[in-house]
Amino acid sequence: MSFTTKRFISYFFRGLLFVVPVALTIYVIVLVLKFLDGIIPIPIPGLGILIMLSFITFMGFLASIFITRPLFDIFEKWMFKVPLVNILYTSIKDLMSAFVGDKKKFNIPVIVKLSNNMYRLGFITQDNLIVLQEESLVAIYFPHSYNFSGNLYLVPRENVRVLENVKSSDVMKFIVSGGVSKFGDNGDIIEPE
Repeated sequence: MSFTTKRFISYFFRGLLFVVPVALTIYVIVLVLKFLDGIIPIPIPGLGILIMLSFITFMGFLASIFITRPLFDIFEKWMFKVPLVNILYTSIKDLMSAFVGDKKKFNIPVIVKLSNNMYRLGFITQDNLIVLQEESLVAIYFPHSYNFSGNLYLVPRENVRVLENVKSSDVMKFIVSGGVSKFGDNGDIIEPE
C-alpha cells in the first residue's frame, strides 16, 4: 500500500472516530426530544416539552407546600394499596429517587472481589440488610456495559472495598463504556487520545 493510501485510510478512521459519536449523540438527543415533544401533541415544535417541564415543576412546587402536601401523601397511600400498581409505582419511584431524590443512590462506587483474581465495579445501594437477616451482606448494583440495565447482588461485606479517590459518575462512565474510558491520575475520566 502506498504512503498516500495509508494516510487516506488513517484520516478516514480518525474522521470516523469523531463523526460517529457526535452523530449518534445528536441522533439520540433528537429522538428523545421528539418523543417527549410528542407526548403532548401540539403542532408547535418544542411547546409540548415546555408545557411538560412547566407542569412537572409546578407539581414539585405543590408537593413542597405545607397546605397541599397532605393531598399528595393521601394519593401516594392510595397508590400503595392498589395491587400491582403498588409494585410498579414503588419501583419507579425508588429508581427515580436513586437519581434525583434526597436519598440518591449510586453515589458510593465500590470494587467487589468475585474470586482470587477477578473483581467487578459497582455501587452500594443498601448497606444494611438486617431485614433479610443477613447482617454480613450488602447490596451492590452492577451496571451493564453499553446498556442501561444491570444486576443486583448481595455480597459479603469483606469482599467490598469503597473507592475513595474517584467520582461515582466517572465509575459509571467507565462501566457503561465497557472499560474503554480511562481514569486520570486524580480518578477523573480523561478523553481518549
